[in-house]
Amino acid sequence: MRGLERLTGAVSGAAGYIGWFLILYCMAFGVSDVFMRYVLNAPSQWIGTSLQAAMVLLACAGGIYSLQHESFVKLDLFYANASSRNKAILDVLTMPFAVLFLGALIVKGYEAASLSLMLNQQTPTAIPIPIYPIKFAIPLSGCLVLLIVLKHFIRDLKIIFGRD
Repeated sequence: MRGLERLTGAVSGAAGYIGWFLILYCMAFGVSDVFMRYVLNAPSQWIGTSLQAAMVLLACAGGIYSLQHESFVKLDLFYANASSRNKAILDVLTMPFAVLFLGALIVKGYEAASLSLMLNQQTPTAIPIPIYPIKFAIPLSGCLVLLIVLKHFIRDLKIIFGRD
């Protein structure tokens, strides 16, 4: 369990730094794209596409970081005032839904990324940017989130059975 905790902590820390960098990238290039388009009347041919890719990567990195630090929104109507054991029970009951979603995300994301690689998909812009690396980030982040879900599941089972 300690190894899993260290691994997910390291991955989530790296995802946090990647997300931080991507936010700065999106802010800087988003503002410069608006400036170039509306002030200079010279729109960029690649910034919009790279911002879309950065937003996908930001969602992937943000999901990893948020789940590790338990920052996702929960239905506080039932959850907020519950004891830690009842919270663990609720988490265990909802875990199959998370695994089902992540399984579909991983399988279908991998299929889409593999097809994109096979077709050598690129953006239809003046500067062609390969799309498949971005598409492979989706199932990869799904696997990493699944690791964190597994870690939380083990922790919740320990709480339920009084071993924590």
